[in-house]
Amino acid sequence: MLCALLSAPSEMDKDRDRIFSIILLQEELFMRARQIFSKTIMVALVPLTLAACGTNKDLGDSAGVRIGEPVPINQGTVIDTTGSTYGDGSGYGTGYGEGYGTAPVGIVDSSIVPGSQSDMAAQAGSDLIYFETNQHDLTAQARGIVEGQARWLMSYPSLNVTIEGHADERGTREYNIALGDRRANAVRNYMVALGVESYRVNTISYGKEQPLVVGSDGSSWSQNRRARTRVD
Repeated sequence: MLCALLSAPSEMDKDRDRIFSIILLQEELFMRARQIFSKTIMVALVPLTLAACGTNKDLGDSAGVRIGEPVPINQGTVIDTTGSTYGDGSGYGTGYGEGYGTAPVGIVDSSIVPGSQSDMAAQAGSDLIYFETNQHDLTAQARGIVEGQARWLMSYPSLNVTIEGHADERGTREYNIALGDRRANAVRNYMVALGVESYRVNTISYGKEQPLVVGSDGSSWSQNRRARTRVD
């Protein structure tokens, strides 16, 4: 009888066990609540993270252009042709509104600095060369302009140029980057064949990323299918 009394748990022991059980249950509930809270925060942050990444997506070869930022538009060289006409209407419109990229051969503006971009465009007739749809071959008119650019470049042996290749908006970005590259190299190869040292002529392709004219019509496309010779 005495042994049975000694082995039976007292009320104090039972109360202590109940307290420990309550404490353990509270700790378990607290841990579960913290896990649920952490998952909720993570789910809420995912869309914000993706949105932040999306606004800084690099476009690769396009001179560091990023989605959401304005693309710089290369308008060619503006030539002062006061008192003269410009634009030959040979499939590229009846002029360029502001004389972008073209000037009458032989007319020299006294304000043009020798050896500058404007000087080359004035002496060669243009710093822009145009192409047919999906083509990179030089037309007779394009060859004449490149010949003028090569003569000018050989008269300034300390200067180098970069040929920029461009395309209109139709087609994929990858296709137009490759097309722009072929166009730039067509101009470069002809310059080198005319006697310009190859190391003085670099190339870069912007594909359809830098339109000269923003529009989805034949006139806009014809002006965006181009290469531009840029004096470095």
